[in-house]
Amino acid sequence: MTFRNDLFLGRFGLKSRHEDADLGLGEPVSAMIGRRVCRNYGREEVSDGLLETLLAAAQSAPAKSDLQQYSIIVTEKAQQDRISAMIGSMPWIADASRFLVFCADMRRGQRICEIRGYDHVNNTLDTFMNATVDAAIAMMAFITAAGFKGLGTCPVSAVRAHMEAVCDLLGLPKGVYPVAGLTAGYPTDDGRFALRLPPSVVVHHGTYDDNDLENELRAYDVRRNRVQPIAPEKQMHLNDYGVSDDYGWTENTARRLSKRERDAFGAFIRGHGFDLD
Repeated sequence: MTFRNDLFLGRFGLKSRHEDADLGLGEPVSAMIGRRVCRNYGREEVSDGLLETLLAAAQSAPAKSDLQQYSIIVTEKAQQDRISAMIGSMPWIADASRFLVFCADMRRGQRICEIRGYDHVNNTLDTFMNATVDAAIAMMAFITAAGFKGLGTCPVSAVRAHMEAVCDLLGLPKGVYPVAGLTAGYPTDDGRFALRLPPSVVVHHGTYDDNDLENELRAYDVRRNRVQPIAPEKQMHLNDYGVSDDYGWTENTARRLSKRERDAFGAFIRGHGFDLD
């Protein structure tokens, strides 16, 4: 017995297009398609040994040109609580057994060049991007491995809303910045599941094509509202835009993108050792 359509219906609200997209529910790829964000954690601790294993999985992720331009900070409990209080709206940070911060790291490469007697001439926008991508890929490897071990996780981009304070708290020198935090622990519920955009919108074959985007998004809003409606009081920026009777993922996204976020990010990064040339 196969469960191909169950998996695709769960993630996209649509059936798979191809018969050979066949998956059984016990397969690792099935677990990835069914991944949920965890924001409710029990008291059981993630052991040091298990954490070491998951960190090894993270470090096994691909890295640009084998430069490995990232670092991972395993926070102490006091630091974890400080970051939770700093952000304020995410109590699951303090509740999680572990809180990690994945950082882009150019400093190590600079020091390696110094140690070996070379000039580091790649303080560029490209290096900033490569280091950021390295950190993100390592975090996703950790998330995947944690899921296989029965843990729940939740990425926290909000650490970038408090860049200076987080860098000070974690002792991050110039050339190292926090890309995202990550909670990890044993879940107490099934977690938060999001119906994703249809593959026809995200996956392009040969050339980019969004000619039918409006129709695809309209249908997506309908599917998503059917299973994950957004209550009127949860609509974004109510004071500015009021309550909409036609509120779905697209309206939520448009409202979010209509307000600038983290205006100080670029200036902080440039002042924290990244030239971005």
